[in-house]
Amino acid sequence: MLTFNAPLQRVCLPQDTSAGQYPWQMPMIAAIRRLSLSQWILISMALGIFCGWRFPEIALHGGVLSNLFIRLVKCIVVPLIFSTLVVGIASHADDIKSVGRLAFKSLIYFEIVTTLALFVGLGAVNLVRPGDGVQLPNTSATGRELADTKVTFQGVMEHLMPQSFFDAAARNDVLQVVMFSILFGVALAQTGPTNRRTILGFCEGLSEVMFKFTNLVMKFAPVGVGGAVALTVAKNGLGILLSLGKLVLTLYGALFALVVLVFIPVMLLARIPVAGFFRAVRQPALLAFSTASSEAALPDAFRLMEQFGVPRRIVSFVLPAGYAFNLDGSTLYLALASVFVAQAAGIELTLAQQLPIVLTLMLTSKGVAAVPRASLVILSGTLTSFGLPLEGIAVILGVDAFLDMGRTTVNLVGNCLASAVMARWEGTFTPPSQR
Repeated sequence: MLTFNAPLQRVCLPQDTSAGQYPWQMPMIAAIRRLSLSQWILISMALGIFCGWRFPEIALHGGVLSNLFIRLVKCIVVPLIFSTLVVGIASHADDIKSVGRLAFKSLIYFEIVTTLALFVGLGAVNLVRPGDGVQLPNTSATGRELADTKVTFQGVMEHLMPQSFFDAAARNDVLQVVMFSILFGVALAQTGPTNRRTILGFCEGLSEVMFKFTNLVMKFAPVGVGGAVALTVAKNGLGILLSLGKLVLTLYGALFALVVLVFIPVMLLARIPVAGFFRAVRQPALLAFSTASSEAALPDAFRLMEQFGVPRRIVSFVLPAGYAFNLDGSTLYLALASVFVAQAAGIELTLAQQLPIVLTLMLTSKGVAAVPRASLVILSGTLTSFGLPLEGIAVILGVDAFLDMGRTTVNLVGNCLASAVMARWEGTFTPPSQR
């Protein structure tokens, strides 16, 4: 009969694997656990590029993962914006004028920075001339279809207020939700203290729950990002980047110039820690870049900017409002793309002819949030207004997914910066180093 004595037990069932039986395991596990969410997102982006390049048939199904992630994020946006804005406004019932003052300051800042972004784009396209040598296709059907979607001042103003809050919430119309939340918060601030405390307590609880909800959803972010990048590469291929690489590189160079020539000087003037700010926005910027969705990064940007020292009442107002009035990356792209089409068509525009285009974009770009496929719609309307060929839209569509990733990222970074600048302007910014 076989019996298990003590020595045999120790051989068959090791009692302490951490003492050196497998010395390579523990450092590897510890290193994996130390990876931050930003690092996981970078890893998933690299894997997504490889999968989309080598296994495009499989990668085409990556849209399921990215769509799941974006759907999860979209269900956060409305309750998070509503609760934080209402709390931020109604909790300052004794100083309701501060909300109007913040809105006025924000609009001034938005207009200055977006105008600078337009001129950076104009300078880049005239310096590099990415449209030279590009052949326009013979069809302009896509451009004409987009140009039929008119963006007018009347339409933008009418779009500000929702017919129904629930309709705006169902469509995730951030601008309409912001306007309703502001009016609701102001009305709540004017009610009696008993009713105000009841509603305010509910909104504070809802806000706290939605921040916890965001933490849970962000754990799925690397999977969603990997699927989105794999799908983009599988559908468009890496070859299209070579054929229109000059346009892509020009845009990314101009976006980088905007950050260096505008964003960083603004940080220095407002005494915002440059390195600390970029560390704070690194994670939501990666989400915005990889998913090409501002909404995907918005909840995380809320949380991280508050940690950076921006009061919740300011970040909850400035960030959503910025997605209607402060799309720095999109406005830069519009100026660059308009002149690119003219160059590709062999039309030489003087500076005097380009300035009316910039002035038009300065106004129409404020309606970007009001229409689907916003940037292309605004671009198509501008080309039509100035007699430029709509065939250029078909060329840009080929690389628009890659262009969208860059401009969406800069939109997010610009709005995060705007919230920090407004907090400093209001005298309520407290960076981590001063706590």
